[in-house]
Amino acid sequence: MSKSLKRVRAALEAAGLSPEITEVGAARTAAEAAQSAGCEIDQIAKSIIFRGEDSGTALLFLTAGGNKVCADKAAALAGEALGKADAALIRAQTGFAIGGVAPVGHLNPIRAFWDPRLSEFGTVWAAAGTPRHVFAIAPATLLELTGAQVAEFTL
Repeated sequence: MSKSLKRVRAALEAAGLSPEITEVGAARTAAEAAQSAGCEIDQIAKSIIFRGEDSGTALLFLTAGGNKVCADKAAALAGEALGKADAALIRAQTGFAIGGVAPVGHLNPIRAFWDPRLSEFGTVWAAAGTPRHVFAIAPATLLELTGAQVAEFTL
């Protein structure tokens, strides 16, 4: 089991959850993850990372799989211009590689924002630290665990 996967499991267990982490054939995209999990695309909680241009830190936008982040709305929420987060920043702040960024289990604290669309489901699926693993969770529980700010930031 990878260190990233272990960190996600440990974070969920520390919250009192008994996570069921599933290995899927491919989950690099929301469409692949939804097909593998047998759910709607919007039940996939995508972890989109931007770099704050002023702070130099990573910011996490958790969005429904079928939605796209609006850069202008996201920047307004963040209070700074946003740029593309490179693999090094993502790895340094979260501990995850691109394609497997989980919403929990980060190496360092991260400001997070939540797409309200995710809250419309009884269950959502998120990356579990690798491009091949996902876990199911109630949206309200995931929102609480991430400490994300609920906001409209999609197109």
